[in-house]
Amino acid sequence: MNFKAEFIQQLHQSQQFNFEEKALQLFNYQAQHNSVYKLYLQQLGVKLQDVQQLEQIPFLPIEFFKTHEVKTGDFEPEVTFYSSGTTKQSRSRHFVSNLSWYTRTTHLIFEKFYGPLQDYVILALLPSYLEQGGSSLVAMADYFVTQSGQQEEGFYLHDHDKLLLSIKAAKQRGKKVLLIGVSYALLDWAHNLQGREDFSGVTIMETGGMKGRHREMIREELHAHLKQGFGVEAIHSEYGMTELLSQGYSKGEGIFWPGYSMRILLRDLNDPFDIRPDHRSGGINVIDLANVDSCAFIETKDIGRLHPDGSFEVLGRFDNSDIRGCNLLIA
Repeated sequence: MNFKAEFIQQLHQSQQFNFEEKALQLFNYQAQHNSVYKLYLQQLGVKLQDVQQLEQIPFLPIEFFKTHEVKTGDFEPEVTFYSSGTTKQSRSRHFVSNLSWYTRTTHLIFEKFYGPLQDYVILALLPSYLEQGGSSLVAMADYFVTQSGQQEEGFYLHDHDKLLLSIKAAKQRGKKVLLIGVSYALLDWAHNLQGREDFSGVTIMETGGMKGRHREMIREELHAHLKQGFGVEAIHSEYGMTELLSQGYSKGEGIFWPGYSMRILLRDLNDPFDIRPDHRSGGINVIDLANVDSCAFIETKDIGRLHPDGSFEVLGRFDNSDIRGCNLLIA
């Protein structure tokens, strides 16, 4: 068994492990076998033997997923995930050698937060993702639908009436209902509903993304509109992205908890290499141990707040972030 397969197997078999030890193990492997990350570290003058703790690991700016093939080792991907965008040339790409590594990780993380998938009917309102194709979110939702064994159709583009009938049917059968949707699509439906239907017992989960369909809103405003429209007390959220294979979840108030294979660190807003445990707000860096095929250490565009218990909030995004940090590896 090769390193990556064994590493993922260990990750799936035991969700109780020394996170820092596993992260440093993966760092040393990717620093040697990921050509983009290896060159990035060389340009920074990083010596592997000097990296002894998480805060010393250099994080790869997420923009490289748009401009380079970020791959650990040489493999033909079973699936390539693309971020949203107008063309594939301007979209981030995440190459995955084994789709089951991703789906199994998402399965374990979801059930840790929400319980067995078989207890749920999963309904997805993800029109833009379905239309563009190549979405990791759609792949996750499709896997969840299959694993749940539900009778109802899983995906809906714009047919709100049919979606509402599926929700009512699932509730009548005594099933838990999870409605997962891109923010603008949920907002459109909530605006039309205005609290006229009964969504009690339905978990509404937004995944972010206005996709230019609405003005950008802060979380509090978005969730206020959704709560009013659906008549629910809390809006759940998922923290994930094309470049990650692990997720974080929030059950309300925008407080996210990372999955067992994920850790959040913060960097100084003006110095991306200043990563310290005492930062309580700053740029979000993610360690994703499931990213064995790409890079597990990603400097995101998000700005966040980190709490002592490991939970975090997303406060906003960097402006002009596509320009930042990319001059080291101009092709």
